[in-house]
Amino acid sequence: MTEPRSDAWEKVTGRARYAVDAAMPNMAHAAVVRSERAHAHIAGIDRAEAEAAPGVIAVVTAGDLGHLGLRFGHIVPDHCILAVDKVRYYGEPVAVVVAETPHQAADAAELVWVDYEDLPALTDAAAALASDVLIHEQFYASDGEKFLDVAPAASVDNAAHRGELAWGDAEAALSGADTVVETTTTFPLVYGYAMETYNALADWQPGSLHVVSTAQHPLMVRRELARMFSLPLSAVRVEVPYIGGGYGSKSYTKLEPLAAAASWAAGRPVKVTTDVEGAMYTTRVDGALVTVRTGFDSGARIVARDIDIRFDTGAYADNSPLVLTKSINRSFGPYRMPNLRVRGVAAYTNTSPASSYRGFGAPQAALAGELNMDMAADRLGIDPVELRRRNLLSPGDTIIDGKRPLDADLVADLDAVAAALEQHAGEPVPGILRGRAVAVTASDAGASPNSTTQVRMHADGSVTLLVSSTEMGQGSRTALAQIAARELGVPIEAVAVGQSDTRFTPFEWTTGASRTTTIVGLAVQAACDDLWDNLRDRAAESAGVPVDAVTASDGLIHVPLAARGEGGSGAGPDTVSGLTPSEVIRQWFGADAGEVVGVGVVRRAGATEVLPPFWEIGAIGVEVSVDEATGEVTVEHLVTVGDVGHAVNPDLVAGQDLGAATQGLGIALWEEMVYDGEQLTNPNLVEYRVPRLRDTPRRITSVLAERGDGAGPYGAKGAGEGALNPVPAAVAAAVGRAVGVWPTELPLTPPRVWSLLQQAVGDG
Repeated sequence: MTEPRSDAWEKVTGRARYAVDAAMPNMAHAAVVRSERAHAHIAGIDRAEAEAAPGVIAVVTAGDLGHLGLRFGHIVPDHCILAVDKVRYYGEPVAVVVAETPHQAADAAELVWVDYEDLPALTDAAAALASDVLIHEQFYASDGEKFLDVAPAASVDNAAHRGELAWGDAEAALSGADTVVETTTTFPLVYGYAMETYNALADWQPGSLHVVSTAQHPLMVRRELARMFSLPLSAVRVEVPYIGGGYGSKSYTKLEPLAAAASWAAGRPVKVTTDVEGAMYTTRVDGALVTVRTGFDSGARIVARDIDIRFDTGAYADNSPLVLTKSINRSFGPYRMPNLRVRGVAAYTNTSPASSYRGFGAPQAALAGELNMDMAADRLGIDPVELRRRNLLSPGDTIIDGKRPLDADLVADLDAVAAALEQHAGEPVPGILRGRAVAVTASDAGASPNSTTQVRMHADGSVTLLVSSTEMGQGSRTALAQIAARELGVPIEAVAVGQSDTRFTPFEWTTGASRTTTIVGLAVQAACDDLWDNLRDRAAESAGVPVDAVTASDGLIHVPLAARGEGGSGAGPDTVSGLTPSEVIRQWFGADAGEVVGVGVVRRAGATEVLPPFWEIGAIGVEVSVDEATGEVTVEHLVTVGDVGHAVNPDLVAGQDLGAATQGLGIALWEEMVYDGEQLTNPNLVEYRVPRLRDTPRRITSVLAERGDGAGPYGAKGAGEGALNPVPAAVAAAVGRAVGVWPTELPLTPPRVWSLLQQAVGDG
């Protein structure tokens, strides 16, 4: 059922606290000196003038960091705190100035002079892969053998990672197919815009490190910081208050090592903040060139697919090896696929590094794959919805050998989309072209099934829920509180959920991959079960009866009457209506105080042993209008189907669907990081266009598909990314149907669409 968001009042009144609001006694401020070259050796750094500037405490370069672990990266530790010997992209941190005030730090940063010896700048993935010039001269092996089954091999070129997936004989099947359709698409470099940029405050002390930051994954950040600063995990504390949006861009380690190193060098707590330009230099989305060849038989059924994926990963690997792996797994779509070959490469380039983003490689692959289905429908003379119906997988089908079978009804989802689009078809308008399209995706959720939660019930019956899952706008604190309240039989107002703090909150792998309700929710259920068991133990001990004689139901603990000295019928162990948990707690402690604790653990075992924990479905329909005179595209109608198994909070699910789909519209129509040579030309929100309120579709239809077919609480599945994944493809196909030429490059800005219109006139 829908409950109001527990954080709504704090946020709308401005009382919510974020990392940028954090402060510590004697805190200093830092400004980053960024590279003005995309690829160059650092011949020297002159900081004398900056060090003499008012308020300056320290000017730090890589050479000052001594014995500290200079590199980080959870898959490939190739990322530097500060550039070592050379820079690899325009905007890379070269030095950091620590001063008493932010303005003093920023002013002094302008006085740092860096002498560069230029190297060839490789800002295109194809050029980088073909070049003998190496962006990384050596391969940096990770501490562990694999990270989530991804183990990059040492590379002798500019490939950060390569991967493949195959079964059957795709080439032979394509040779024998009745029809083969080929599609190549270009997915832009996108900035994962969040209202809050990257911020970190660090306090290094001999033997300890305390960080407050915007990290989505505080436990993973703690692990990296402990390694880099040679500290035990218990000595590193990472606090994460509310995050003003993450979408994957704040996954793993970003600004935290820089803040910690600045604090180490200055001997004081240091805060590092970024503006939008600094955030765009910190991370972005993998650009992609994807080619799909699909073979069909005479009945319009797929016989094979051959797919090539090339990612532009930027200067450092970050999470791109895993993103590429997931993109490969998701590239062939939710279709029966007797023969398949997929090859992928993530290329280093001299541009800002790419990382995670909502959809995690699926939007890049789906753009080519789903547009290919529309192009095939035209070639085959069949309705694109019907073509998908003939080829979609059925519930229980194997998608990839060894992985969880499909836990969704894709045809039902597609039919719901098609029906909603048909119900509200737009009327013809002179000078306006209209097009409609659908797209369907299925993603193997990257949610690692590792989670620990703690539930504490106090003497008054109220509850504290401790989780390390971060709240970044998705409403997880509300959803998890709802699960705890339902399991414990208390009102949601009685459940308090604290912020992530690795000193106090238990282990959590990550907050991402749409995993919180499913995986963390299961851990909350397990903690509540453990709490009930502990309450039964306490009640049995207080009453002096075997624990097997004590039961729990309807939010009460039932103890035999005779054990309580109240007599009985003599016919058996009669029970009273029961004790409240608070009565049990007070009896056991012998005072109006005390608490009982339950711990819940989810790991790769039992219901979550087979990965993925669930398949996240995207089923989308759009109707667009195109102004023939200007090429401007307007989304008239957007249809989303939230195939979530069970909606713990339907309003939160609808919000996730609309938010994700809107981000997909941004990619499809407006968003692109533009490089002119080696320099980013639009590192601000004036020139980098994100969706605005007036850009939202004129009609939005959000359908909930609740079939209880998920592995999470009450049959729930994840809901964070599915509505984004197919949107760019659906918009591209709808525009193609409107103008009569298939677009293959995003975003579909008015100039680009106008060119398509001219091409259509020429072809006509």
